[in-house]
Order: sequence, then C-alpha cells, then structure tokens
Amino acid sequence: MKLSARNSLKGKIVEISKGQVVAKVKVDVGGQFITSLVSIDAVDDLALKIGDEVSAIIKSSEVIIGK
Repeated sequence: MKLSARNSLKGKIVEISKGQVVAKVKVDVGGQFITSLVSIDAVDDLALKIGDEVSAIIKSSEVIIGK
C-alpha cells in the first residue's frame, strides 16, 4: 500500500477503548504513545486487537505545540 503521508511510526497496540461511535487506539511507538480516534467500524474491519503490530500514519497540515 502506498500513501502520500510520509510520517509513519511502527508500534504495538496497547489499549483499545470503544465508545458509542469511535474508539481510542493507543499505540506504543518505542516507549512513547500515540492515541488515535478511529471509528468502531474501522476497528472491526481491521480486526484490531491489543498486541497487534501496526503503523501510526500521521498526516497533518500543521503541528501545534503548547507548554
């Protein structure tokens, strides 16, 4: 699969929290964590489960940093 996004971090799913419409998927990318909000349909279609090796693909027009 080819993507236009160039920021891809490989990691392992450590937590999935399903809500009514979306799920929070927490991925360990080498001791740091990325949390993505995805539809429950996407979680089911991809058969995501804790322990799966996945890629966190980041596509954004801007990055905002706060302190």
